[in-house]
Amino acid sequence: MTTLQDCRTMDAQDPLRELRDLFALPEGVIYLDGNSLGVLPRATAQRVARTVTDEWGQGLIGSWNGAGWFDLPRRLGDRIAPLIGAQPGEVVATDSTSINLYKVLSAALHHAQAEAPGRRVVLSERDNFPTDLYIAQALCRDRGFELRLVDGAQVQSSLSTDVAVVMLTHVNYRSGAMHDLAAVTTAAHHAGALTIWDLAHSAGAVPVELAGAGADFAVGCGYKYLNGGPGAPAFAWVHPRHADRFEQPLAGWWGHAAPFEFTPHYRPAAGIARYLCGTQPILSMVALECGIDTVLAAQPLGGMAALRRKSLALTDLFIALVEERCAGHGLALVTPREHARRGSQVCLSRTDGAYGIVQALIARGVIGDFRAGSADGGTPDILRFGFTPLYTGFEEVWHAADHLQQVLQGGEWRRPEFNRRHAVT
Repeated sequence: MTTLQDCRTMDAQDPLRELRDLFALPEGVIYLDGNSLGVLPRATAQRVARTVTDEWGQGLIGSWNGAGWFDLPRRLGDRIAPLIGAQPGEVVATDSTSINLYKVLSAALHHAQAEAPGRRVVLSERDNFPTDLYIAQALCRDRGFELRLVDGAQVQSSLSTDVAVVMLTHVNYRSGAMHDLAAVTTAAHHAGALTIWDLAHSAGAVPVELAGAGADFAVGCGYKYLNGGPGAPAFAWVHPRHADRFEQPLAGWWGHAAPFEFTPHYRPAAGIARYLCGTQPILSMVALECGIDTVLAAQPLGGMAALRRKSLALTDLFIALVEERCAGHGLALVTPREHARRGSQVCLSRTDGAYGIVQALIARGVIGDFRAGSADGGTPDILRFGFTPLYTGFEEVWHAADHLQQVLQGGEWRRPEFNRRHAVT
């Protein structure tokens, strides 16, 4: 059994331990929800304040040039690129994940209509993140395609000759299960389909090699493991072989080849820049830049490979401690044990009381979150815990498991105040 002292020793030997100082973590809180909203970097408040008081307050409109505001989407995209296995000039930071998915899925369907008109199916996972499915439902309805949903394990076996696009989230938000991006992409291409990957739960958490896998399109958000703040801009990547071939449907002025020519007719920019649309939210952009900096700070310490090693060690430890100390309390592990199939989170299911357990933990300062199962009982309620190796320590994991054991043994989760549902769970 791993002891508290063992965990303290692991923290002392952790080569990434200094990165924790980059964050403004509240006292007395064990934060295991970075897979939903990352922690505030210490640099962010001052950086945003400087943008407000100096760049906006003093520089005024001149800061579009003088402070480099206009170039932020591509500059930040270039900083995200090495975290997802892309090259400079292939990524833009812009809009939300939902909007970017609309853009890239529209381009992929345009490709199918032009080059494979017999293919009319978008294939996805049944428990993909709902916004991805909603966007796909709307586009499929409007373009005359079918959205076909299967279980995650059935994706490759479901690659029939009518599939035009495979649209998946790399790390499943409910289970933490991770697809083999390279294997699925290869299988999809062999079957004649394109791939779209949502990296919302991957970017900054697990190594991703989009170009190496030959993927076609990808999107992801900036407010989880990239620590960009609530509602931070997302990003879009398009493989260079596709970038100039099709226009995305939101033809706004920032995606024009020469925005300040102010011509009445749209002419798309070259490459990934055409996936921009309207004026960018500069205050959010500079906050995102601070968040990306925290992930890039790991580069001299081993980069994504080092973050991944620590992530797996943290999640291995939590799984072991929960199974040692919480046995007999109805918790079941949902997240895969195999490292190659696990993201940077651990999800536990329980037939009853999951919401109250999470709320009781939050009251104790252990912050995870809850995801509801289906009304018919086909999918269980989930207690979800995210592990961000930039700022999560091994001793914190030990204490989190200890609190969970106490909540279960003492029945705290049954208290009425822990079972009143909030708007955000």
